[in-house]
Amino acid sequence: MAISTLLFDRSPFENCVVMGHVQDAEGKKMSKHLGNVVDPWDVLDKQGADAVRWYFYANGAPWLPTRFSSELVSEMQSKFMGTLWNTYAFFCMYASIDGYQPQVHTAEEADLTLMDKWLLSKLNSLVKTVDQGLNEYKITETARAIQSFVDELSNWYVRLSKSRFWGKEWTGDKKAAYQTLYTVLTTLCKVAAPYIPFITESMYRNLVVGSIDGAPESVHLCDFPAWDEARIDAQLESEMDEVAQAIQLGRAARSTANIKVRQALSTLYVKGAQLSEACAALIRDELNVEQVQFIEDARAFTTYQIKPQLRTLGRRYGKLVPAIGEYLKTVDGSAFVDTLEKDGVVKFDIQGTEIALEKDDCLISPAQKPGFVAESDGGMTVVIDTNLTPALIEKGFVREVISKLQTMRKDAGFDVVDRITVTYQTTDVLAPVIEKNADTIAAAVLATAITAGPAPEGAYAKDDWNINGEKAALSVKKNG
Repeated sequence: MAISTLLFDRSPFENCVVMGHVQDAEGKKMSKHLGNVVDPWDVLDKQGADAVRWYFYANGAPWLPTRFSSELVSEMQSKFMGTLWNTYAFFCMYASIDGYQPQVHTAEEADLTLMDKWLLSKLNSLVKTVDQGLNEYKITETARAIQSFVDELSNWYVRLSKSRFWGKEWTGDKKAAYQTLYTVLTTLCKVAAPYIPFITESMYRNLVVGSIDGAPESVHLCDFPAWDEARIDAQLESEMDEVAQAIQLGRAARSTANIKVRQALSTLYVKGAQLSEACAALIRDELNVEQVQFIEDARAFTTYQIKPQLRTLGRRYGKLVPAIGEYLKTVDGSAFVDTLEKDGVVKFDIQGTEIALEKDDCLISPAQKPGFVAESDGGMTVVIDTNLTPALIEKGFVREVISKLQTMRKDAGFDVVDRITVTYQTTDVLAPVIEKNADTIAAAVLATAITAGPAPEGAYAKDDWNINGEKAALSVKKNG
């Protein structure tokens, strides 16, 4: 600063970001005397430079004091870089199996699904956010935006789109899935390169160099990506946020009812959102329900439990309080609350005495009507119908069998494309279900045959499965 001012009468820089103090994990100043100094080479050798860089970017504003430890770096590394790398590895695995070539296997606009359009919208919104944010030195905010995007990419898009990569033929839907994920990963490399230069370089060189004619040899020779405003659909992004919220509440309702997602249910009711059929289909598939209905009022499925407030009623009604409590057990909770909200008081007769209850005289709590479970948050209420028919129970059995066979495929070390044969021995309840739904089960686990009987020689077998209370012995064997 002094030299520049002396020679040129100006500052050597226009903006300067100054790092705050680095503290230990407990917020204490690092000192050799205290023995809490971290050797940077130990961290760099263990977690890598990218992980350390990302920790400082995403943990908090760089000019604020930062608590540092290798454990904190590992935690953030797992949340972001591990998720990013697993998504990249998923793409590479299937692209290698199918021989995907980005300049050959191109999709038409009409092939893009709702999920594809949503992800491309989110991608362009991310590019816009990061580009504008970095211009304003918003380092932490942009890093966290990238981390949030990667989380949605992995735990939402990839998880819901996996089956699109499994088909043998290059259908329009399969091309769209590959093209969308490839576009996202290659663009993400460029967006994240200033933050994590080494992992993005590795990903870029594998994904782009040699696959795209004339592409720069390094991600750091590329221009920062430009966002396409035409690809940004704010309404679609908002609708998908509501879909995610409905699914989260639906899962919470299943947990409250102690019903696993693999058990099919008849109906999910959603209050506080009106979504398209395509969005409803996502909710149906994710929550394993037969239908989704959007409603204006959830009171048909929920009610209120009303109890007397002893603190206020005891001195007014004395010995009548127990009788008041018994009466409140019999009332329609929703109607009682409606009257209380409208008139401010509810009146009724107990043993010839008129009782007048105001809001402060009542303990009111939400309650479930038998056969339904509701969960609410932020203006949205989701209700599941927990009544199970024989057909729904059968579908639950099928999903459980598929899950067990998929687990056995993984435990046996089979590749994702390996074709298998399956045998089963089970109870008189489960056996006809497997026989009836053999084609559905076979398609899900890549089985060429599903037969009743003992495990053949060389098969991977497990004979102690408990499938919704029914004992079963299953085996899987790779063909050929």
